[in-house]
Amino acid sequence: MFKGLFLRCTLVSLFVTMALCGGCRAATKTPVPAAASDAALAATPGEQIAVFAGGCFWGTQSVFERVKGVQATTAGYAGGSADTATYDQVTTEATGHAESVKVVYDPSKITYGQLLRVLFSVAHDPTQLNRQGPDVGTSYRSVIFYTNDEQRRIGQAYIAQLDAAHVFAGPIVTQVTPLKGFYAAEDYHQDYALHNPDNPYILVCDRPKVEALKAQFPDLFQDYKGK
Repeated sequence: MFKGLFLRCTLVSLFVTMALCGGCRAATKTPVPAAASDAALAATPGEQIAVFAGGCFWGTQSVFERVKGVQATTAGYAGGSADTATYDQVTTEATGHAESVKVVYDPSKITYGQLLRVLFSVAHDPTQLNRQGPDVGTSYRSVIFYTNDEQRRIGQAYIAQLDAAHVFAGPIVTQVTPLKGFYAAEDYHQDYALHNPDNPYILVCDRPKVEALKAQFPDLFQDYKGK
């Protein structure tokens, strides 16, 4: 797992990191089209949960915690069982988990389809199978973990829409799977990019995603200082 190795990197290794991380940035330079089958904004404030997997959860969390309408984010594991949801176990690639992020959002301020648009535009490359850049394995697969039928419908329709429009150079490999459990990652993984801004991995793989969010979605961008 390359990401773990970069925890101990120095800036001397930055150019090596840049070469390895070339494929873990945003997939597009402009936003992908909006979801044609999206739900309308809710009439009243509330809380809903979305869970996405898109490679290393450091970068995915770093993006979504800066999206207006998002109330909270948690890095964690989904797709496996509770008794295997630890970092050391998940990195064996034998637990079925994917590094994921739970997004708590207000549906009166942002729709599920808008969250998916951010996911596909800047949070990861949905055409990479079981990897993102230097991180390889099923724990880095691309997944929409839906919590209800509406999320499933919107997710499946959006993937079909983007594939039909040939938005990406290759087909989207994102899975659309029911959420059976989400397990928070260890404390040191939470807000990792925020607390370790000079880590070479963060500088090369994750900071560009935040910059892409700000550039592509200025109306959705909000600064984040941490909890």
